[in-house]
Amino acid sequence: MHIFFSKIAGWIVVFISFLGYPGVVLLMAAESACIPVPSEIIIPFSGYLVSVGRFSLLGVVFFGTLGQFLGSVLIYVLARKHGRPWVEKYGTSLFISKNHLKKADLFFQKYGDFSVFFGRLLPVVRTFISLPAGLTRVPFIRFCSFTLMGSFLWCLALAYCGMILGDHWKKIAPYFHDFDFLLFAAFILGLGWWLWKEHRISSRNI
Repeated sequence: MHIFFSKIAGWIVVFISFLGYPGVVLLMAAESACIPVPSEIIIPFSGYLVSVGRFSLLGVVFFGTLGQFLGSVLIYVLARKHGRPWVEKYGTSLFISKNHLKKADLFFQKYGDFSVFFGRLLPVVRTFISLPAGLTRVPFIRFCSFTLMGSFLWCLALAYCGMILGDHWKKIAPYFHDFDFLLFAAFILGLGWWLWKEHRISSRNI
């Protein structure tokens, strides 16, 4: 896993070093458009560039948030316009199954539009949260507001870590990802427990 992350990190470093802020926007947009490009590498490296004076912290947070916003809006609009048949048809290429969509529907029914904000702070979920938001037709203004707030907090936290760690940013990037999977596992377990609880309540009411 760490070897894989080293290769990905090397590619991201070259991409951002060559393009600068536009590279940050493009990579973060890709992550939010359901392409698994890890923001745990993109933003900490950009934070490192803050420590050497090439970027500013405000710039990294702004352009990182902008990229996430643009990618998220793209997927939201596609999902809202084309609906479930489109997602079910092309979702397999994005590792999204019908069962995932069903769980997402239940998650939105439980937590409503705030799911967009919380999803931005959850590992893995943040990459795909725009799909169920579009399918359930979360009001566009609310979607944009929650997306911007969640993305801003995520980018600020990672950029600050990268800035403080300086040359050591790359050493912790794989651990960010490992931590992601732990959080994602906890999220799935929590969602599974809620679904089980709801099923028991429904069974009793039949």
